[in-house]
Amino acid sequence: MTPESNMITIASGKGGVGKTWLSISLASALARENQSVLLFDGDLGLANVDVQLGLVPDQDLGDLLSGRATLTKAVSHYDATGFDVLAGKSGSGALSNMRRERLDSLRQHLRDASKSYDQVILDMAAGVDTANISVGSHGGMTLVVLTGEPTSLTDAYAFMKLRRMRDPGADMRIVINNAPDKESADKAYSAISKACATFLQFRPPLLGTVLTDSHVGAAIRSQSDIFSRYPQSDAARQVTTLARALLAEQKRSERRRSA
Repeated sequence: MTPESNMITIASGKGGVGKTWLSISLASALARENQSVLLFDGDLGLANVDVQLGLVPDQDLGDLLSGRATLTKAVSHYDATGFDVLAGKSGSGALSNMRRERLDSLRQHLRDASKSYDQVILDMAAGVDTANISVGSHGGMTLVVLTGEPTSLTDAYAFMKLRRMRDPGADMRIVINNAPDKESADKAYSAISKACATFLQFRPPLLGTVLTDSHVGAAIRSQSDIFSRYPQSDAARQVTTLARALLAEQKRSERRRSA
């Protein structure tokens, strides 16, 4: 792949849409597709990827940025499904509070990581903070996670509007999460697609849908990923479909770039 084309930002306009769960599950699904994966927890103030996975990292992003650890030393390995985690530090403050030089250093570390892994997933904080959008801007794909709730739709639209202002050619795709049924998911996608077409002059493609599944909450409570806990669940199957769709899109994009 070309530099940064294997970077995947998981974003949302608001919290509570299951963004971190989806980031973890997508990392697991891609690892199961024989991809080497790094999951970066970019929600620094409320970092919880390590908590959801039951990890207790010896070092984290703070050690990397301070120079106390190299990227290799700062990552933790999640053995259950076989991917690496660069943990944030809960309560360390949002990206917006970082000095410019530390933000630049973070972006460089992520670019370096993209050369060492097949996939780098950035689980960014919810919202439209400029620093979040800046760190999540790269040559890869941005997955905007939303539910059918009106506030989720309006906030996802706001995120995409600001992202497009920064980079008109940004590759953004929609993922509908925790939809009670396919009809609800289709309705949510239709609403966001119509708003983007009307006001932003583009239609973000729908990459995938994950329907409501009680196994999701049970896996989170057990501090496990969905694949190691409930591999036969509908949610696991739907995230696998999502991961395969993402890999197919990356291949198509790579062919277009090399043509």
